[in-house]
Amino acid sequence: MGHEFETVNDITVTATPEQVWQAIATGPGIDSWFMGRNEVEPGEGGKAVMEMEGMAMESTITAWEPNSHFAFRSAAGEDGTFHAFEYLVEGRDQGSTTVRLVHSGFLGQDDWEWEYDALRKGDPMYFATLREYLTHFLGRFATPVAAWAAPQPDEETAWAGVKRGLGITGEVTAGTPVKFTFAGQTVEGIVDSALYPSFLGVRTSDALYRFVGGQGMIGVGHHIFADVDAKQATDEWKSWLTNLFA
Repeated sequence: MGHEFETVNDITVTATPEQVWQAIATGPGIDSWFMGRNEVEPGEGGKAVMEMEGMAMESTITAWEPNSHFAFRSAAGEDGTFHAFEYLVEGRDQGSTTVRLVHSGFLGQDDWEWEYDALRKGDPMYFATLREYLTHFLGRFATPVAAWAAPQPDEETAWAGVKRGLGITGEVTAGTPVKFTFAGQTVEGIVDSALYPSFLGVRTSDALYRFVGGQGMIGVGHHIFADVDAKQATDEWKSWLTNLFA
């Protein structure tokens, strides 16, 4: 039997409501912090489409009030499953803006607990990435890159491999320095988000690197703010993950 759900997340950023709107309600903006490739047809009744791993997920825009209110909802599946996202944006004093995300819907699968746990962890993860984007990469748009490693025996093995690959020893906390080699180049940055053991975020001068995992699975969902070929970058990250666990 299915289950209704709702999660609420809030952030305060130093961006303007107009800049926040660009990030949450346009395709290039969403590409720069969320998952997949995105397109948004402006206006209530328009379509919001996310393409990921060859699949397109389409939603209908249910609220369109530029710079303040954006909402969309997917069609219900055969089991009744649907997802609705609502963003509320409010300008504050001294140039800051609050952003609230309400994610609600219905999970129709019998094992809804697993899916609910994933989104309960995932929503704060993506909102943390939105905060980093609005704080450090305003006016820039990213190329999204996603790849998965082969399943590992357990969660501990998977995350130990990621830490090893990133040159991290000891406890992982926000501000931890990171230095690793990728495609023959040295990459340096800091941990910006550590929602451990589900998520590890690394920020450099030209990328938001995102590592996600659970139950022995590890994947990357990066946002590269540089001139890169998406397919080549994806292939290189697949090789990085393969070599990491060879």
